[in-house]
Amino acid sequence: MEKTTYSLIPMQIQFSTKILPETDFASAQHIKLALSSLASQTSDCLILGYTKNELGKKTLGSPLVELDALLNGAIARAKAAGDLDGKEASICLLRADDAWQKKGVKVKRVLLVGLGDLGVKDNLALTSFAKIAKVAFKALSGGAMHSALWFVPSFARHADADMLLKQVRLAAQLAGEQTYRFGVRQPAMKFKVKDLADPFHQLVFATVKSSSKAVQLAVQQGAALVEGMNLAKDLGNLPPNVCTPSYLAKTAQGLVKQTKLKVELLTRKQMEALGMGSFLSVAQGSEAPPQFIIIRHSGGKASESPMVFVGKGITFDTGGISLKPGEAMDEMKYDMCGAASVMGTMLSCDLLGLKQNVIGVIPTCENMPSGRATRPGDIVKSMSGQTIEILNTDAEGRLILCDALTYVERFKPKAVIDIATLTGACVIALGAVHSGMFSDDAGLVDALTEAGHDSLDTVWRMPLDAAYQEQLKSNFADVANIGGRPAGSVTAACFLKRFTEKYKWAHLDIAGTAWKGGAAKGSTGRPVPLLVNFLLAQ
Repeated sequence: MEKTTYSLIPMQIQFSTKILPETDFASAQHIKLALSSLASQTSDCLILGYTKNELGKKTLGSPLVELDALLNGAIARAKAAGDLDGKEASICLLRADDAWQKKGVKVKRVLLVGLGDLGVKDNLALTSFAKIAKVAFKALSGGAMHSALWFVPSFARHADADMLLKQVRLAAQLAGEQTYRFGVRQPAMKFKVKDLADPFHQLVFATVKSSSKAVQLAVQQGAALVEGMNLAKDLGNLPPNVCTPSYLAKTAQGLVKQTKLKVELLTRKQMEALGMGSFLSVAQGSEAPPQFIIIRHSGGKASESPMVFVGKGITFDTGGISLKPGEAMDEMKYDMCGAASVMGTMLSCDLLGLKQNVIGVIPTCENMPSGRATRPGDIVKSMSGQTIEILNTDAEGRLILCDALTYVERFKPKAVIDIATLTGACVIALGAVHSGMFSDDAGLVDALTEAGHDSLDTVWRMPLDAAYQEQLKSNFADVANIGGRPAGSVTAACFLKRFTEKYKWAHLDIAGTAWKGGAAKGSTGRPVPLLVNFLLAQ
């Protein structure tokens, strides 16, 4: 198969904003002006949120009554037919007729989305908002609709600028997730590329002047976030015969041509000279050469300490000599999702024009069995000087990460976060809901937790107690690479902790969240939303 390098092309969905007359939901005249302006726009669908209270028991309340007048009674008829109930995440799609056009209505459809039992001055929680937005975007996607207008004030009546920004940014993220299709940017993977693309590709966020700055900023941030997620998904979903360590390196170099990012690649000789014996021990069983990728976004002052992300990049993991079972081994192409998320995050940093210094570091190789492969019982020396007894070659992620974590000391980082599909034990502990978060730094813990809440890319703090280090004792080396089955994700993190004593550090185990299996098999793009929200909050 031809191995092409990833390149940026127009996004699968385009985002923009539309500024409308100021709207006071207590003023029928203001609402009528805003709705008239909205309805006169050329679009396949207008999306509005409404509450049970606004639906009314006998007659429609504002703003539905004003909209109903524009739609020639369509809402009242839908209510009489039982199609409107106002329940959270319920939807009702109204289609245009000749009577609409006579009143100057140009939108082809109106999608009414129930917000539930919100009070007059209540706002949606982000979890409720996400549930509602997902339902709306699913209704738009995959059919005949190409464009839509999202009326922001109808979903955020009394939100302050911060909440408004979070809602709109999250809406863009969810729209991007709904419209993503693998193969659109990688035509070599599919024969009928045009059939793959989602027809729905344009989302306009309509808002009023007083909130326009927050909404415009949120749309810009959401668009950059979606592009980073799409890159992470594309890389994760590619087959391992295409997405090799060299492909990841060429992808990073390809981004340099279209962004302000700077990339440096270390050769095997340079890695050997640096003493990366642990990383190279994993790579030695494969014919594919290892790569060590450094991506720089220099948005802050030269003197400013950088935030550093380190992503595990095992482009295929057989387990090595400690061979994995054959069932679902194809999913081990996703063992580079940590690397993919770092690359996606770095792309988002550039698109955001982030005023920070951020460095992404990606150690990448394959873990293959061969006559040259590392054996259980081998002892290797890490870049830090610590020796490691390899008891299981399938615990390889920590072996490549530990040398990368030592390498990044030279950057004098503000903090280091490593991201890795590290342990099946984390999947057992947390499933596919939360990524495991390990850190002793309270500031990092709080910041990552909040960023996870804002992006719905959530984390759960796991222990790092010193007592767990006992399980990693070796009779023959400084440390063993596994600590047995009990607390497997914890001992893996404790192993990494030994190499991070010189800076603030957090470890994200994304083994349960980076991809989905079964019929929905595919990369999720996590934790790009978490990391981008984390950076935006700094």
